[in-house]
Amino acid sequence: MSVATAGLRERKKQQTRQDIFDASQRLFARHGFEKVTVAAIARAANVSEMTVFNHFATKEDLFYGGMQDFEEQLIEAVRTRRRGQTALDAFRYRVLEGASTLDSPERAAAIVRSGRVIAASPSLQARERQIVDVYTERLAELLPGGVEAAVAAAALMAAHRALVVFTRLQAAAGERGPALAGAFRAQARRVFGRLERGLGGYAARA
Repeated sequence: MSVATAGLRERKKQQTRQDIFDASQRLFARHGFEKVTVAAIARAANVSEMTVFNHFATKEDLFYGGMQDFEEQLIEAVRTRRRGQTALDAFRYRVLEGASTLDSPERAAAIVRSGRVIAASPSLQARERQIVDVYTERLAELLPGGVEAAVAAAALMAAHRALVVFTRLQAAAGERGPALAGAFRAQARRVFGRLERGLGGYAARA
């Protein structure tokens, strides 16, 4: 197989995944998570149910695809931090970098829609907690110190998740665009500033 053919296949695969994800989000927003079937998502995306499951292991993973992608980016930011950069600095930088998406009013509307779907679905709430636990453990594996690593990872992830909850509440209250992004950045700087006192010199890459 040529490099060009392999690249084309990968692009088609990614486009199919995106089409499935987009179709699922539209259906979840319209009907709620519990009422939407995988079969309905497959029809909306013009693929088979098997194709849906080839890209997403569960219906919950369909809903949280974007969240898990960002958690992966946080893990990668800490894993690849530059020499002398601490885990806190790498993590904080990626969180603040993500705030740029909040400048769009459409993003706030999407946050409001997903927040409503989550609030109405105990299974989604449970899955979100599970995702946070999994990525907290993965983050701890990158850090030194055993119990210290577990505590540091829990603190970093708790700060991130608190900011997510804050953003959902602000968006639901009508905050939009640069105002929402600015509020997020201000809260992020405050919370990571607090953590700096305890984790400021921790896990700097040698």
